[in-house]
Amino acid sequence: MREEEVETAIKVVVVGNGAVGKSSMIQRYCKGIFTKDYKKTIGVDFLERQIEINCEDVRLMLWDTAGQEEFDAITKAYYRGAQACVLAFSTTDRDSFEAIPSWKKKVEDEVGEVAMVLVQNKIDLADQALVQEEEADELATRLNMKFYRTSVKDNVKVDDVFMYLADRYLTQLDAVVEDEEPQQTIGKSSLFTSENNSVGNKSEKKKDGGTITLQPSKRRTRGKKISLHKCSVV
Repeated sequence: MREEEVETAIKVVVVGNGAVGKSSMIQRYCKGIFTKDYKKTIGVDFLERQIEINCEDVRLMLWDTAGQEEFDAITKAYYRGAQACVLAFSTTDRDSFEAIPSWKKKVEDEVGEVAMVLVQNKIDLADQALVQEEEADELATRLNMKFYRTSVKDNVKVDDVFMYLADRYLTQLDAVVEDEEPQQTIGKSSLFTSENNSVGNKSEKKKDGGTITLQPSKRRTRGKKISLHKCSVV
């Protein structure tokens, strides 16, 4: 069991080619606004939103990364520490669709396997589609990823994307904590090794009466319940 009355912070990176709607998606989710004006992201942008899942406070830290290759050296540094990822492409941009496996590899090269979701944005522009539905479905199956078709403009399925990632992360975190319980106790002279798990917990050592106790550390901060729709900009 994880500690009660604590807040979980989840770092989510949103990646994909430029102009697929990454910035608009984060703005829509955190601020409830949409603008048609396209402004290229320089490096990274960052927004937060507090939500509650199954009576548990969750703080989503959403990192919007530039999609142009010239910013790769900058944006890759911000992948580190991510616990979840949105891979986004546009209905009207064939290149952005074909680049998804490359974006997935870039993220996994930095953070390993984390909760990921595939997003096809701009479904409101179906009459201009350059990606067929069957192709998108096949890609999601091949990459073994949850797949959402969204319209940031019409606010279709945007909330579902981030709720899925938060729920997936919490499920993984619960599984890790359960696997590490009950605590293991060994003699002082015994040798042991401890590995980091996929969601970032680490084992810590405590001495007590000639024994060493291994127990999971929880990457949490104490916090009060926060309103579902509160957003903050950093």
